[in-house]
Amino acid sequence: MENYPLPKFHFRVEWGGARIGFTEVSGLDVETEIIEYRTGDQPEYSKMKIPGMQKYSNVTLKRGVVQADNEYFNWWNTVALNKVERRDITISLLNEEHAPVMVWKLKNAWASKIQSTDLKADGNETAIESVEIVYDSMSIQNE
Repeated sequence: MENYPLPKFHFRVEWGGARIGFTEVSGLDVETEIIEYRTGDQPEYSKMKIPGMQKYSNVTLKRGVVQADNEYFNWWNTVALNKVERRDITISLLNEEHAPVMVWKLKNAWASKIQSTDLKADGNETAIESVEIVYDSMSIQNE
């Protein structure tokens, strides 16, 4: 059997709220910061580059607006001075049997931004809302 790249349209998000479907997940990025260093007696006139701390991008979750469902806003409203409800979030890319083949685990996540849908009188699209998530660390497991 040949190995094909995985399609990205079949996924599940476990976010600590009610079981709802998300239409899009973006921002699953991690980057290692670069530290430039040079000793005074180094023979080359250039800096050495060494790995520093890891930096994670914010993750955006999008879903269709559902009447009388305020879970995004209720979670976002837990943010107060030095207090916030933190959740672990698991994002799984699924195969044809609905089993995870790649899993991203976000630790201590909280909602930093809510974006409501745009409104357009001549539009014919579904209303989409999004929540931007910040978190402390991420692990990636390729099953």
